[in-house]
Amino acid sequence: MIHKTAIIDPKAKISSNVKIGAYSIVGPNVEIDENSEIQSHVSIIGNTKVGKNNKIYPFSSIGNDPQDLKFAGEETRLEIGDNNKIREYVTINPGTKGGGALTKIGNNCLFMVSSHIAHDCIVGNNVILANNVPLGGHAEIEDNVIIGGNSAVQQFTRVGKFAMIGGMCGVVRDIIPYGIAHGNRSVLQGLNLIGLRRKNIPNKEILTLNDAYKEIFKNENLTQNLSNLSEDYKKNELVLEVVNFLEKDKKRPICTPFSK
Repeated sequence: MIHKTAIIDPKAKISSNVKIGAYSIVGPNVEIDENSEIQSHVSIIGNTKVGKNNKIYPFSSIGNDPQDLKFAGEETRLEIGDNNKIREYVTINPGTKGGGALTKIGNNCLFMVSSHIAHDCIVGNNVILANNVPLGGHAEIEDNVIIGGNSAVQQFTRVGKFAMIGGMCGVVRDIIPYGIAHGNRSVLQGLNLIGLRRKNIPNKEILTLNDAYKEIFKNENLTQNLSNLSEDYKKNELVLEVVNFLEKDKKRPICTPFSK
């Protein structure tokens, strides 16, 4: 059902069973897959693809130009997966030429009121952004991450899977998988034990990860600590994910218990 006041460009590809509410605007290069619901006063423009069973709430702006002064109108894309809830006043921008030309969002995410996903961000599955959480450009948010209200993620920052970030936190360093961080400038507080238990990880595996965590962060010399980490720890899949995360981009600052 498409409301009579909605403005839908005839070139837009709208699948069956899509609902579009009053005064919403859909541009010519937009694709919306089956059973998605676009409520009233929503703007979806640009080269934007919206998957199945998404629900987008009033006054969201999806696919408008990146907030990047270098953007010169080049052809870039925004891809949104399935089963996402995008609440009121959320803004999501497409990519830029300098960042890979793609902003991509996975499945089953919840973006609460006034959260923002900037250009060239890659957001995984089952991610929750609470109210007023902005992601700076080029941020990478892995699966099952939760970011508390009024926290801000700096551009180019990586947040590993199952990490949890408290409210009102400035995230300026990469957060390891399964880590939990809060504080004015994101100090690592330990492991996200709640998230691990919700995933039904055996206690033995969690204890091994916890022991490895203590070795990795026993002092500020992470490079040396990783080098000295016993190979037995790396047989644990959770530990290996943390190690691979830390070694993937050694130029990025890492959130540690010693962060200031």
